[in-house]
Amino acid sequence: MKLPYDVEMIRADFPILHQEHSPGIPLVFLDNAASSQRPNQVIDAMSDYYRKYHANVHRGIHKLSEAATTAYENARLKVQKFIHAAHHEEVIFTRGTTEGINLVAYTWGRANLKPGDVVVTTQMEHHANIVPWQILAEQVGFTLRFVPLLEDGTLDMDEYDRLLRDEPVKMVTVVHCSNVLGTVNPVAEMARKAHAAGALILVDGAQSVPHMPIDVQALDVDFFAFSGHKMIAPTGIGILYGKREHLESMPPWLGGGDMINTVSLEGSTWNDLPYKFEAGTPSIAEAIGLGAAVDYLTALGMDKIHQYEQMITTYAMERLAEVPGLKIYGPEKGRGAVTAFSFDGFFPHDLAQLLDNEGVAVRSGHHCAQPLHDRFCIAATTRASYYLYNTMQEVDALIEALLKIKRLFG
Repeated sequence: MKLPYDVEMIRADFPILHQEHSPGIPLVFLDNAASSQRPNQVIDAMSDYYRKYHANVHRGIHKLSEAATTAYENARLKVQKFIHAAHHEEVIFTRGTTEGINLVAYTWGRANLKPGDVVVTTQMEHHANIVPWQILAEQVGFTLRFVPLLEDGTLDMDEYDRLLRDEPVKMVTVVHCSNVLGTVNPVAEMARKAHAAGALILVDGAQSVPHMPIDVQALDVDFFAFSGHKMIAPTGIGILYGKREHLESMPPWLGGGDMINTVSLEGSTWNDLPYKFEAGTPSIAEAIGLGAAVDYLTALGMDKIHQYEQMITTYAMERLAEVPGLKIYGPEKGRGAVTAFSFDGFFPHDLAQLLDNEGVAVRSGHHCAQPLHDRFCIAATTRASYYLYNTMQEVDALIEALLKIKRLFG
C-alpha cells in the first residue's frame, strides 16, 4: 500500500506519541476528534514567543510589542490563505468553534431574528450548535427546526428542501462533518439552496478543517467556525470566518479594549474589522501556535492528509467489521476519520476503560451529541478517531484489544 507521505517521519515531530502508556504497553492515541496532539514546531513557536518577544499586541510601539503584533497578525494571514477567505478582515480569532457559533447567534441572531422566523439545524449537531440557538429562541421567539437523519446517518435532504420551501427560514446552521457518524454533509449544496430561499448559512467546521482542504469562497458559506486544538494547534484558540458584509453589519460581541474606535461618557464607536469582535487582550501565544500549525499542515498538504485519512479510516472500518458483536454507526463510505460503535455486552464507558488498560485511548459517551444518539435509540457509543499521525498498526492494536476484551469478558 503506497502512502501519500512518510507517517513515521511525521510521528517523529509529536513528542507525546513516543511514550509508553504503562511499562511495556505503548500509547495508541485514537481520540483525535476530541483534541489532537501538537508537533514540536507548534510547541516551539509558542515557547519562542514567551522566551523572546512576549508583549501585548496592538498597543505598544516598542520592539517587543511590534514583534508580537507582527506574529499575531501573520497568523491571521496564514489562516486566511488556509481557508481561502477573500479578506483577512473576515478572519476573527475566537476561543474555538463554540465561541464562534455563540458570536453569530448573539450578534447576528439578536439583530436579525424575530418571532415567526425559523432557524434550521440538524439532528446530528454538536451541542454547541444547538444550545445557543435554543437559548436565543427562548429570548427572541423564533422557531428552531431540525433536519432528520436517515438510517445510514445522512441528512434527509428532501425534508431540508421542504423546510426551505415552506418555512420562513432566516438561518441554516449545520455541521460539516459529524463528530460521531463521520457523515460529511453537502454544505456547498445546502448553502446554494439556503441562499436561493433568502437564508444565510453557518457551518461548524470543527471536524472538517483539520482533515480536508477547505475553501470558504467555493463553499459560499456566510459563516464558518472551527477550533485550533483539533488541528494540531493549541487549546483556547479558534476562528470564525464571516463574509465581510455580514460582519460589518453585526453589532459587537464583547465590549472592552481594542474593539473600540472612540469612547466617551456619552457613548462609543467601534473599531474596524476584524478587531470589532476581538475585545481585550487576545490569546497571543495560542494564535501564534495556530499559525505554526497552519504552516505544518500546509507543508504536508491537506489533500495528502485527506487521502491518508481516507485510507486509514477505510482500513479501520474493514477491521472493525471483523469483531463479532460490534456495530458501527454512520455511512459506510465517504466519511470523516471517525468510527463510533457499540459492542454487545459492554457499556461504552466500561469498554473505553478496558481499552485504556491495553494502552488504546478512545472516547466514550454521547460526544456532546445527545439528540443524535436519541435518534438511533442508544445512550452512548465508543469512538475511535484518527489523524495524520496514526498508523495502520495502531488500528490493529485497537482490534486486538477489542478481541482480547471479548475473549476475557464477553
